[in-house]
Amino acid sequence: MSLGLLIQIARVFGVLSLVSIGGANAVLPEIRRQVVDVQGWMNDTSFSNLFAISHAAPGPNIIMVSLIGWQLAGFAGLLVATLAIMVPSCSLAFLASRAVARWSDRRWLALTKEGVIPVALGLILASGVSMMRTADHDVLAALVSLFAAAFVVLSKRNPLWALSAGSGIYVAALHFGFVT
Repeated sequence: MSLGLLIQIARVFGVLSLVSIGGANAVLPEIRRQVVDVQGWMNDTSFSNLFAISHAAPGPNIIMVSLIGWQLAGFAGLLVATLAIMVPSCSLAFLASRAVARWSDRRWLALTKEGVIPVALGLILASGVSMMRTADHDVLAALVSLFAAAFVVLSKRNPLWALSAGSGIYVAALHFGFVT
C-alpha cells in the first residue's frame, strides 16, 4: 500500500461524495467507471462481487465504497475510502440544512428541493441499469433482472419476493443446464 494510492482513493471518492444526491447508489455507475475503467483498480466481476457482498450485508449502502478501499489498500484503504465518501457529502448536507432552516420561506428554495428529487431518482435508476449491464452476462440473468425491477416498481409487494423468485429461477436454470 502506498501513500499515492490512498491519495487517489481519497480524491476519487471525495469528488463523488459531492454529487451523491440520493446516496452512494446514485453515483454507482460513476464509481464503477472510476474503479474499473479509469483507475483500473479491478475488473467488472470483482466490482460486481463487492456490490453483491455490500448489499447482502446489513447496514448502509456506503459499505460498497468501504469494501473497495479494503480491496485496494487494506484497513487504511477502507478508512480513507469511507471518510472520503462521507465527510464531503455530510458537510455539504449540514451546510444545506442550515440554509434550508434559514430560508425555508423562500419560493426558490422550495423549487430547488422539488428539482432535486427527479435528479436523485434518475441517478438511482442509472445505477440500477449500470449494475445490470455489469452483472448480467447472459439472457436469463438480464430477463430475471428486468422482471424483478418491473415487479418491484409495479407491485406493492416486498422486493424479497422478487429476489426469492429470481434466485429460484436461476438455480433451476443452472440445474437443468440452461446456463453455465
